[in-house]
Amino acid sequence: MTLTLNRPVLAEAFGPSEGAALRLKQAALVVLGIAVLAVAAKIKVPMWPVPMTMGTFAVLTIGAAYGARLGLATILGYMIIGALGFDVFAGSSAEKFGLEYMMGGTGGYLVGYVLATLALGTLARAGWDRSAGKMAGAMLIGNALIYVPGLIWLGMLYGWDKPILQWGLTPFLLGDAIKLALAALVLPAAWKLVGRARG
Repeated sequence: MTLTLNRPVLAEAFGPSEGAALRLKQAALVVLGIAVLAVAAKIKVPMWPVPMTMGTFAVLTIGAAYGARLGLATILGYMIIGALGFDVFAGSSAEKFGLEYMMGGTGGYLVGYVLATLALGTLARAGWDRSAGKMAGAMLIGNALIYVPGLIWLGMLYGWDKPILQWGLTPFLLGDAIKLALAALVLPAAWKLVGRARG
């Protein structure tokens, strides 16, 4: 399958498109994206068997809306702020934060955040964010890219004789399915609004 990577992403559909004004817009989007990631990580929606956090939803939608390069700058900025000790991750706290937290059980998933951001940005550049079906497919790919390094890291950290899938995958699948459906609706709907605004 060949991807044609010349479609604009959502962040390029509004505001300045060149010069210093573009750089200011991009800087503002990075700051906004980091703030959204930090807030979303702390949102916990009651659900069985575990509460649903909105961190992965924010990571994947920002990747798609920003594109690979701006999305990467945003997710790396978020990681740097977390590494400096700020309480911006889903399970971090005043007692457990910074690099020590990042090297714990969450470490592989944070690596996955970077991979998923790049993937969603690339797929959005190919136009996958314009339809619900393709956006759902992009979200599936993004989720896989989060889970694979996350589960590998858990296995390496705690041992493969432990119930790694029960710890790091199966409790979250229902929440991920809901977030996938939500993102599959939100991004194409945003593009429709952009089209109407231009019309």
